[in-house]
Amino acid sequence: MDTKPAPFVPPAPKPRARPASKLATIAIVYRNSLELWAEPAYNEPWILFPGVSSAIVVANDPGLVRHVLVDNAANYRLATGRQLILRPILRDGLLTSEGDVWKRSRKAMAPVFTPRHIQGFAPKMHERTVKFAGRYERAEEPADIAKDMTMLTFDILVETLFSGEVAIEPEVFLDHVERLLETMGRMDPLDLLRAPQWLPRLTHLRGRRPLAHLRKIVAETIALREERPSAERGNAPRDFLALLLEAEGPGGLTRAEVEDNLITFFGAGHETTARALGWTIYLLAKAPWERERVEAEIDHVVAREPDPLKWVDAMPFTRAALEEALRLYPPAPAINREPIEDDVYQGFFLPKGAQVFVMPWTIHRHRRLWEEPDAFLPERFHPGNREKIDRYQYLPFGAGARICIGASFAMQEAMIALGVLLSRFRFDVIAATKPWPVQRLTTQPRGGLPMRISRR
Repeated sequence: MDTKPAPFVPPAPKPRARPASKLATIAIVYRNSLELWAEPAYNEPWILFPGVSSAIVVANDPGLVRHVLVDNAANYRLATGRQLILRPILRDGLLTSEGDVWKRSRKAMAPVFTPRHIQGFAPKMHERTVKFAGRYERAEEPADIAKDMTMLTFDILVETLFSGEVAIEPEVFLDHVERLLETMGRMDPLDLLRAPQWLPRLTHLRGRRPLAHLRKIVAETIALREERPSAERGNAPRDFLALLLEAEGPGGLTRAEVEDNLITFFGAGHETTARALGWTIYLLAKAPWERERVEAEIDHVVAREPDPLKWVDAMPFTRAALEEALRLYPPAPAINREPIEDDVYQGFFLPKGAQVFVMPWTIHRHRRLWEEPDAFLPERFHPGNREKIDRYQYLPFGAGARICIGASFAMQEAMIALGVLLSRFRFDVIAATKPWPVQRLTTQPRGGLPMRISRR
């Protein structure tokens, strides 16, 4: 008799029975873009339909995804709609810059994200997680794991990429980031209508103060490093901040570009990993049969292997749960491009100026690409199964030249954090644990992830 439990189907918007009207689209996109998509977006390889201000293309087919992001990437720029959201925040940071500015930034950052350098961060990632986990030793009240994981990943980011030298307390900084994402981290209705830029945007007005605070923090962090006594400068850490400052000057980055990239990594460098950790812990709590397998694996590895770097490859079930969480709740749910000139892929016409949505959100839940696409099934990513997944049907970190530069950093960080946290504690849902995925640049749990924590 088969006693295997039915898989857990986590909360997510149901595909709409029919596309929304243009007026409804504006309201839905402002509220939560994940609720916009109708059945064809989850069933068809590609669709083209008129949008509010320009044609919309939804690209789900892995071959078309490769065409847009890799094979014909030269014909695609960052989409106008995406830039209207991100550029006011990040300006010429790595996520929003193009052409020579993007190339200079990518080149400046590359040494930090080499495999050897990332692996060298493992001890600090472990150390900061162990210290952070101390708060749960006598936890009597439920904690919001979504907020806690944001605190943890920001702490790790500061310690690894900035050598602990940041000019603000984490709680204050993260409050600014949360308010910024809630205000400017969504499409303003006037942008959706392509209204003139001189018309004030309510989202921008509301986000002006937290953005100003973040830019002030960045300037003060740079000043801390530059004001070191000359005798200490030779011993200054060669971290992310140092490499950006070294790249400043003729032929390199401008001071504004240095600051923009710091804002990018402050704002986004921890956020995506925090979301992945929070959703993974939640999903395992809702599927205790999967959690038991992960806990057993972690207990076995952590007890025998003191080097946290080796955990990453020694815990395939844990990694599978993490990757399945990234499938169901991709931190970056949409990758947006715009054809510079008309394009054709296998007879499908992509008009110049269309907003092309390569959406991990719909691709990862597509009926033709996945069995039981809405269910939490880590076995998809177990050894032997993982290799069958097409490279362009699973895009938690994007693809092509603009693939997330910190992908390996994030996976290593998340695996070490899970190893520490799940070896010591069990996280269980409570009556108030009712998250709803919303798009605010990243896939965030509206309502948070309140959970009860007990010592294992």
